[in-house]
Amino acid sequence: MADIPGLPARRAALQMIDAVLHRGETLENAERNATRSIRGPADKALSRAIAGETLRWLVDLDGLIDSATKKNLPHDAKPRSVLRLMLAQWLRLDTPPHAVIATGLPLLAGGPRRLAHGVFSTLTKQEITLPDAPTLPDDVAERWGERASAIASGLIVPPPLDLALKNWDETAERAAAMGGISLAPGHIRLPRGTPIDQLPGFGDGDWWVQDFAASLPARLLGRGEGKRVLDLCSAPGGKTLQLAAAGWRVTSLDISERRLEKVRQNLKRTGLEAEVIKANALTWQPAKQFDAILLDAPCTATGTCRRHPDVVHRIGDRQIEEMAELQNALLERAAGWLPDGSTLVYAVCSLESAEGAAQADSVGLTAQPVTADELPADLQPTEDGWLRTDPGMLRDEGGLDGFFVARWRK
Repeated sequence: MADIPGLPARRAALQMIDAVLHRGETLENAERNATRSIRGPADKALSRAIAGETLRWLVDLDGLIDSATKKNLPHDAKPRSVLRLMLAQWLRLDTPPHAVIATGLPLLAGGPRRLAHGVFSTLTKQEITLPDAPTLPDDVAERWGERASAIASGLIVPPPLDLALKNWDETAERAAAMGGISLAPGHIRLPRGTPIDQLPGFGDGDWWVQDFAASLPARLLGRGEGKRVLDLCSAPGGKTLQLAAAGWRVTSLDISERRLEKVRQNLKRTGLEAEVIKANALTWQPAKQFDAILLDAPCTATGTCRRHPDVVHRIGDRQIEEMAELQNALLERAAGWLPDGSTLVYAVCSLESAEGAAQADSVGLTAQPVTADELPADLQPTEDGWLRTDPGMLRDEGGLDGFFVARWRK
């Protein structure tokens, strides 16, 4: 069985799906474990693509499977999982049905191969199709409210590659040379699948990878001109690099030494400077005052669902409540460190109102509303003066991650 070409990639994809749906693991962690025995980068990429597309379209794939069975298969049944990835390959990755069958049915060794073969064959003969956009689970659609269908429309394909430039003056020239587009000064967007380390300027540290929406919180602090800023919960460091490049004297604090090592590596590669501190923000006390604090708080990361489709299926009320409690505690700490005349920016890559507007409403500081002229790409602030982005925005330009950003002045 192991000698069948392509089978290890499918087996790894099946393991990833099981880890996400039944054990609540992130797809990223599941991928590391499932692909350890796979040597070739192409097979690793294939296994990730199969698992990602299966999770992205899971509700719709299940609907198709149920339409072809007299009695619905249990959601944790292995034949359902195998059929999910078989359909994802055929409908999303354009894998020929005969190849899907040849590499799918062996995953059910000793199991109901005939059932899986019959369901798949029935659906291929019916020439079924997926909807125009993935269907969200009911609880997710309810939480995301009136924007749910627009968000779903932004999940059809994984996102493109965004670069943040160290020198904004080079934006137009570099975008043209790389064959990309720019949504704002200091930003370049390239097609997904671009080999990062082969792009010009990587070795010289001229840019770093950062989703465009993730760059917006630091942009709202403007130029530093030598002032002090605390980047709180800073790893992996994109905002630290932004702030340092914008002339701020940056203190970059995070609880994870492993993640801070990535910050140090990127600082070294780009030639930018920042004070890096490993500490727990809930117990740490600053020895100096800051002109601004940027709190990119830990969150459920549901705003990254177009690149991490597993969050749609892993995150529920319990995780949201836990994150909201931590965010509230961090906001209270950060607000207490602000001297008069300083600025606090709060950001989360979450689409959950409990992590966004509900947190902002609890801060007892003077709001400094975000204005339209501060935002690039024709983005608009909310009526309350906050910033909310989601994957349904800027679809024609490649979309955005979901972020909530608020700002206050003391």
